[in-house]
Amino acid sequence: MIPLDLALTPTGLRFANRLYPCTIGKGGIRTDKREGDGATPRGTHNITGMLYRPDRITRPVPWARPIGLRDLWSDDSMDAHYNHLVQAPYPYSHEKLRRADPLYDLVILTNWNWPHARALHGSAIFIHQWRRAGYPTEGCVALNRQHLHEIARKLTPTSRLIVR
Repeated sequence: MIPLDLALTPTGLRFANRLYPCTIGKGGIRTDKREGDGATPRGTHNITGMLYRPDRITRPVPWARPIGLRDLWSDDSMDAHYNHLVQAPYPYSHEKLRRADPLYDLVILTNWNWPHARALHGSAIFIHQWRRAGYPTEGCVALNRQHLHEIARKLTPTSRLIVR
């Protein structure tokens, strides 16, 4: 493990010699992740990018990309752009990245089932803001806003999310 990796432990997310409370997928941790199972996939996942809402927060790191008005994430496993950033209007199933709530004001992207997505193996595993402590995600890792922003400012494009 390199010093700026994130390691999911039974008691939280370890990063830079600190332990942060977090939530994971309602389906627990699985080695056989499938679309819609709500699980957080076991493994080592590279950090591949960071997205942020420029109308709500300042750019956390120079390599972060602003979330545009039309940005979506394809979650339709039959779509040629499954598990990729796409633009509205979009005819296939997708998730809006520019949400009314603050959950995606800052999104850290991982390479789970990306860039060559396999159908039904699950779309994006993000690191994002939680709804509230203890409230599970659909498979992502979530933290409180302050901790998420603190971690984001220290991450590098070579950081990894390690889920054991």
